[in-house]
Amino acid sequence: MKIGETIRNHRLQRSMSQGDIEKRTGLLRCYLSRVENGHTIPSLDTLAKIASAMDIPLSQFFADGVPNGHKGLPQLSDDEVRFLSQMRRYSASLNDSDRKLVLAMVKKMAASGK
Repeated sequence: MKIGETIRNHRLQRSMSQGDIEKRTGLLRCYLSRVENGHTIPSLDTLAKIASAMDIPLSQFFADGVPNGHKGLPQLSDDEVRFLSQMRRYSASLNDSDRKLVLAMVKKMAASGK
């Protein structure tokens, strides 16, 4: 997924300039340009600011990467995207055994919550 292209596409669909986003977020236009051109990867907080400036849900930036053939995939809420982002960040430092343990715990908690 190319997040910069996705941001640019949404911005252009709304007839917004990088300057418009700059005014609404406080993020510099040159930074937005670097993001859109793939030279910089924004944090989740920064993506949330950009999404808010365009009046779209944060999850919309991630939904565009899903091919139309996968209609069975659920649409993620902003909270779910944040949670999965945090899990991804922290799981990178876990060994395989710890990942399996975390997954087993999540499955058990999900099963007991039904």
